[in-house]
Amino acid sequence: MAALNDKDIVSALKKNAENGFRLLMAKYKEAVYWHIRRLVVSHDDAQDASQETFVRVFRSFSQFKGECSFSAWIYRIATNEALRILERRRSERLSLDDPEAGTGSLMADEYMDYSDLEAVKLQKAILSLPAKQQLAFNLRYYDEMSYDEIAAITDSTAANVKANYHTAKEKIIKYMNSTD
Repeated sequence: MAALNDKDIVSALKKNAENGFRLLMAKYKEAVYWHIRRLVVSHDDAQDASQETFVRVFRSFSQFKGECSFSAWIYRIATNEALRILERRRSERLSLDDPEAGTGSLMADEYMDYSDLEAVKLQKAILSLPAKQQLAFNLRYYDEMSYDEIAAITDSTAANVKANYHTAKEKIIKYMNSTD
């Protein structure tokens, strides 16, 4: 099958929602999962947020007016879902020193390769960034999006996104060059 075009997906969603949704999932399921996963880290949270993203895309498709690209619209919904989970987690956070927290028995995420120490260090560096810098870095570095696309996703300007990306990159380089 040829690479799926967003215009074809939008057209299919308008004609036959079920078929259009199948095409949407074929193109975006994995990319959206990994975008969210880089933000929330946990596989289970990423799966939940991905599922909710596609439910929201499907339910609110009639509200898509084409003011930004279809992919930017999807990524904006995915980003909002990831941020919802992070906000919920922040409000539920327990102290790691609290013996009742049960943190001593936490198991490593089975979907993360902890043997690649550089990758783990990079992930820690990214997670140490403020949310806007994290988003700008992830969308530019991993998803190879333009500054304009990222600006549409994050409801910002291309100049702000560029500044956040470059600041994030400098902080990551500094973190990676530091010794633990």
